[in-house]
Amino acid sequence: MHFDLVDLRLFTHVAEAESLTGGSNRACLSTAAASTRIKSLEEQLGSRLFYRERKGVKLTPAGTQLLRHARAILRQVEHVKSEFSDLTSDAMGHLRIFANTTAVTEFMPEVLSRFLADRPGITIDLEEKMTRDIVRGVQEGAADLGVVAGAIASKGLEVIPFSYDRLVVVTPMGHPLTVCSHVSFEQTLEYQHIGLHEGSTLLKFLQDQVSDLGKTLPLRIKVFGFESACRMIEAGVGIGILPKSTALRYQLTQKLALVELEEDWAQRERSMILRELEALPTVGQELVKAIAAHEGFTPVPIGKQGTRPDVSSTAGDSDYSPAING
Repeated sequence: MHFDLVDLRLFTHVAEAESLTGGSNRACLSTAAASTRIKSLEEQLGSRLFYRERKGVKLTPAGTQLLRHARAILRQVEHVKSEFSDLTSDAMGHLRIFANTTAVTEFMPEVLSRFLADRPGITIDLEEKMTRDIVRGVQEGAADLGVVAGAIASKGLEVIPFSYDRLVVVTPMGHPLTVCSHVSFEQTLEYQHIGLHEGSTLLKFLQDQVSDLGKTLPLRIKVFGFESACRMIEAGVGIGILPKSTALRYQLTQKLALVELEEDWAQRERSMILRELEALPTVGQELVKAIAAHEGFTPVPIGKQGTRPDVSSTAGDSDYSPAING
């Protein structure tokens, strides 16, 4: 049996694109050459890897298994390259991060801007994903690092809490809810809501909460991004449930009122998830440190979860106090 990294990269690209043409384009190969390589892989493994469908391809059970191994091999190759590049003056490396809506739109741009400023050889893929897809992506090796909020099923992963934030009700000035300092989530369902786009982690989270109440979320309109949501709220189109840190920032320039939610779930812990901290390349460990030390976070109190691990190489001297849960 013989296949090289080009084969594994091509196979991974085709699987992720769910298209032979799309995968071959990503791999910079012709469709014919890609097809030949995939067929060769299937012959060597003695298993069909893809179901050919009219609109693309889908992984077979054997293909799903190979994808897990291929991703692990390719990530390990990247880590080896990164470790050796640290011996040169111009460090090279690549990281892939899956993160929720708040992270992608709020603090990760600033974190990455500072982090990459003096690391010209480092490239990063940052993708917005649903929480369940973030967890699965890290577990399967599709991502080096995940950034999530709230409780997660973290079997087989290291979880590093680094801060927390609250969800609050955001309303236009003079809204009936503003006479209260705290309201229940159920009370907000009497009013039309402004929601984020389909697929956002926050929208899915709120839909889960309202489902537990046996009701539906009264969505008036869905928008892309917190800025658009706040503009709609200011204009009186509806109210919204947003992270408090986000709402406070937009409140500086827009006429918005904030009302606290009574539910315990309104306070959500932000965490980084990864398979193994020490297995990350040096640049990955440095990014963990950079995220944890970002200014403006409300840090997780020492001892809040578990025992403080020995991650001095990543924690630095900040107020950040990580706790690892396996």
